Amino acid sequence: MDACWGAADWKALDQLWLGEAFDKDDFFGRYKLSWDEEALYLLVEVTDDVLFDQHEDPLQLWWDDDCVEVFLDEDNSGGEHQYNHNAFAYHVALDGNVVDLGPDEAPRLYNHHVRSKKITSGNTTVWELAITPYADTYIDGGENEPVALHAKKKMGFALAYCDNDGSKERENFIGSVFVPGEDKNQGWIDANIFGTLVLK
Repeated sequence: MDACWGAADWKALDQLWLGEAFDKDDFFGRYKLSWDEEALYLLVEVTDDVLFDQHEDPLQLWWDDDCVEVFLDEDNSGGEHQYNHNAFAYHVALDGNVVDLGPDEAPRLYNHHVRSKKITSGNTTVWELAITPYADTYIDGGENEPVALHAKKKMGFALAYCDNDGSKERENFIGSVFVPGEDKNQGWIDANIFGTLVLK
């Protein structure tokens, strides 16, 4: 594990976005953040009594398997991003594949955007992720330069976990930010629900 995590504070992953209320025996999540010029780094610790991956094809019903989901809006502009790259909703699967929807409304792999490694011990899984940021001008299949990060830069950010203990569909969706209203499953559509991350 990288030494940078020693100086970073844990933040809670505890907002119920979908599903029934859960207890700590079923799920407990927290995370840390760090960065350098090239990437945003995440340390995610999840206590989950069952890790479930029912779909071998990474582009099929990826949200119904256990996965970490990272929402990133590089310029913190907010707004709709369902089928465009105004923001990204990276679903990081247990096998490391990274899925989001493209402008053609089809799922795509964005494995070159997010590198991940995970270690599971008992019911606890620790993920380390390195996320390369791209601007909203990103073109699938084109030549795209990553955005260099710097101090005081503001980015839209939220984190979530899809939890499934063996059902056909995910049972819980737990996020890092409070979402008002009845329908809290808005992160994959609306970047306005993200928090604002200020790099220091």
